[in-house]
Amino acid sequence: MALLSRKTDYALLILLHLHRKQGDASAREIAEAYQLSRAFVANILKELCQKGYVASHRGVKGGYALARRPEEVKLVELIESLDDPFRFAECNSSAPDDDCTMFHHCPLKGPIAEVHQRIREVLSKLTLAEVFRPASCRPDELLSLSLLESCTLTMTSEEEGWVS
Repeated sequence: MALLSRKTDYALLILLHLHRKQGDASAREIAEAYQLSRAFVANILKELCQKGYVASHRGVKGGYALARRPEEVKLVELIESLDDPFRFAECNSSAPDDDCTMFHHCPLKGPIAEVHQRIREVLSKLTLAEVFRPASCRPDELLSLSLLESCTLTMTSEEEGWVS
């Protein structure tokens, strides 16, 4: 299971390419730079144009360029505009999968929902500019995700499980 679909992953590569180039680039140029299918790149560029992330320019010197500054685009916004809303697990959706017979009494639903919320918070704070920044220039806390708050867990018995 991947958090990013192939389309979103490639969209990030395309946006990074346009960010670094700081000028127009063609679908062919981008496809060749990353050894991707030109048709797939063209389809992603079309969708990025429709969603307002990229602008297209016709003509001999035309191509594609960023329509929005990377500092203005949150990662979660891009992910959710290209794919279905992010979910850590099926039970985190507004309409959970009907195949889950434990939805109403699952002991992990609450903790999983908290993990989902914390991942979503990180994605909501992260901009494309931060993602595009070289790893050596990123602050350590940028991608840190504390999943456990100050909580002491003790084991009572096998039947009772964990108590906090």
